[in-house]
Amino acid sequence: MWPDTEGPGCHSGVGCWGAMARKTAQDDDPLAALTLAVGQEDLLLDRAVREVVVAARAVDADTDVRDLTPEALQPGTLAELTSPSLFAERKVIVVRNAQDLSADAVKDLKAYLTAPYEEITLVLLHAGGAKGKALLDAARKAGAREVACPKMTKPADRLAFVRSEFRTLGRSVTPEAAQALVDAIGSDLRELASACAQLVADTEGTVDVAVVARYYTGRAEATGFEVADLAVTGRTAEALERLRWALSVGQPLPGITFALASGVRAIGKLASAPRGANPGQLARDLGMPPWKIDRVRQQIRGWSAEGVSVALRAVAEADAAVKGAAADPAYALEKAVVTIAQAARSRA
Repeated sequence: MWPDTEGPGCHSGVGCWGAMARKTAQDDDPLAALTLAVGQEDLLLDRAVREVVVAARAVDADTDVRDLTPEALQPGTLAELTSPSLFAERKVIVVRNAQDLSADAVKDLKAYLTAPYEEITLVLLHAGGAKGKALLDAARKAGAREVACPKMTKPADRLAFVRSEFRTLGRSVTPEAAQALVDAIGSDLRELASACAQLVADTEGTVDVAVVARYYTGRAEATGFEVADLAVTGRTAEALERLRWALSVGQPLPGITFALASGVRAIGKLASAPRGANPGQLARDLGMPPWKIDRVRQQIRGWSAEGVSVALRAVAEADAAVKGAAADPAYALEKAVVTIAQAARSRA
């Protein structure tokens, strides 16, 4: 899935390129014969791929893009995909999780790297580390354009990411506001990037703590996050009351849908986590602050896997409604809140 974050300073369809995705090749040409994206941060890996695809289609709108998993890259597949075409069409071949490729597939790739074709751009996504290191070394030896996409485990990295997102979007953010945003949302880069883009789209001037509070942390009596907390614990009437109050005092609708989505996703993440893990370890694994782990543990009772799926669909429909897909977005939000609260009691 491509990130859909756009704004000033972003390339259409690419998303905003955070400083944390570091390009290490001297000649940073996205149309280089080989791009090697190394790391485990999904958002940055997706952006590395998307930058190449956008650059290729800027040259040739009919560029053929093949996105392959290790299972799809069987012996002979690469030779078939890279065989010369009568029409000399440009191609982008993306190989994900390259560290998991079979020995035969690695052999084919190494052979190709010795004589790549001019109209083909190969993108290898590799987690780094010892597994599949032979291919990693071969790609570097072949002169790959390398993009580092490290997993962000330190709070300072996430703060740097948020500042970079705002800078790329052409806006300033105060240090306090950046910290408040990370505290409210956690360490999921997709959600952080989405929140940065939403704030830039809906506000003007420097983003400060007051702006972040209005959207994501704000006044306890009228925030989307309180609505979400009530909904995911099945308290329908209270959640609807808070939602109507939030709407009456002018809380931004996208901020409310964001809070609902965050609440349901947190339930889903924790539900699939190993039982008995301590909050600190879960915080690192799931990208949530420890205090949020404790809160979600209290909220998760009554949820089933099907309930999470139903709730996520309801949030997606509400999000589309508030962005113009429905004549009455407030009603769409009320419907989503009711559905989420019912889903919170779906476990028999």
